[in-house]
Amino acid sequence: MPLQQSDFTVDRLGPGEFDSPMRNVPFIRDDRRVLYAAEAAEVCAEIEAGRKPLAFEIAGPRERLFFKPGTVRAGLVTCGGLCPGLNDVIRAVVLSLEHHYQAEVIYGFRYGYEGLIDDYGHEPWLLDSEEVDHIEDAGGTILGSSRGPQDVGRMVDRLEQLGINMLFVIGGDGTLRGGRDMAAEIHRRGSNIAVIGLPKTIDNDIGFIQMSFGFQTAVAEAGQAIAAAHVEAKGARNGIGLVKLMGRHSGFIAAHAALAGSQVNFCLVPECPFTLESFLGTLQARLERRGHAVIVVAEGAGQDLMEANLGRDASGNVKLGDIGLFLRDEIKAHFGRVKMPVGLKYIDPSYMIRGVPANAFDSAFCLLLGHNAVHAAMSGRTNVVVGFWRNEFTHVPIPLATSARKQIVPDSRLWSSVLASTGQPREMV
Repeated sequence: MPLQQSDFTVDRLGPGEFDSPMRNVPFIRDDRRVLYAAEAAEVCAEIEAGRKPLAFEIAGPRERLFFKPGTVRAGLVTCGGLCPGLNDVIRAVVLSLEHHYQAEVIYGFRYGYEGLIDDYGHEPWLLDSEEVDHIEDAGGTILGSSRGPQDVGRMVDRLEQLGINMLFVIGGDGTLRGGRDMAAEIHRRGSNIAVIGLPKTIDNDIGFIQMSFGFQTAVAEAGQAIAAAHVEAKGARNGIGLVKLMGRHSGFIAAHAALAGSQVNFCLVPECPFTLESFLGTLQARLERRGHAVIVVAEGAGQDLMEANLGRDASGNVKLGDIGLFLRDEIKAHFGRVKMPVGLKYIDPSYMIRGVPANAFDSAFCLLLGHNAVHAAMSGRTNVVVGFWRNEFTHVPIPLATSARKQIVPDSRLWSSVLASTGQPREMV
């Protein structure tokens, strides 16, 4: 269905009744928007058709607040897989709540949504500026994480028992869907609890959000693995460096890492199917011509080539076959059949990348995401995730963000640039 203006409408608990205690900041008016469409022709077409162009509400501090400063009781939870920048976001949210709005209490819920269910015995962690001092220097999350949904009613019960006014959910699409469901239950009960999401997915695949935190760090770290694979490939006769990177359904890390060093000759992503026959034939031709090759494959690529039926994980994601090991074995078998000696080195840096601290870019990005999340909550926004669109921080309704997965478009300029950099054929089928 075509997008409607209502899809971009942000839920609010009520009007602002209290003055912001912040000073010397440019407050954002509620009517400020950033256009969804990129090209002028699209915007003009909407106007000529008598429609208001689709646009996101711009995030930032508001002059009038729904919650009274000094009385707020907040909670934070981190869910799903680890990602660079989690501790940075926790720290940013805590510092903004404490210093900008004098929050009364800030709870950190441990081990994802489990922390909101009494049965697991995870006691909430009272957070303040001292508790989060220098946590950004470490990878992972001080709160711990887990996958999988929990009973929505019981989670909301826990929030009400603790007198929580606002909950910050830090995670990807599964986490955001949990936040959406809690916001719906809170609305049904008539409670005033804001639910604000922060976009954590290392794959950068959340819809309607230009960039999620941790992605830039992941691309930079992936570049080190690719550089090592390139050295190994060039150091052997018919050398092949094979690197598997993260990317279950979207190959953004693989694509950007391939562009970053210009050392990749084959970039295989979930969005662009290939056949073994075509890929192996093209790889053989590359070795015969140049004597070495570097291959980057996203974890979700080539799943149709493997006879894998592994079920689903706790988050409901289909478990993937290991395309890296599969390609490693198929490459060896192919060159064995054609009696062409190769030196193949396989590198899988996935968990090393997930666990590193954020780089400088992501650290700054996380700080601003955290601040804008707190501003959104204090103004009474709810069921919303803080996004980033055309270099502006935005409010994206969680139902919109979870309605479509962001993926590489095969005829996009991004993918055309990858093909130009690698030299691989547009199709290998």
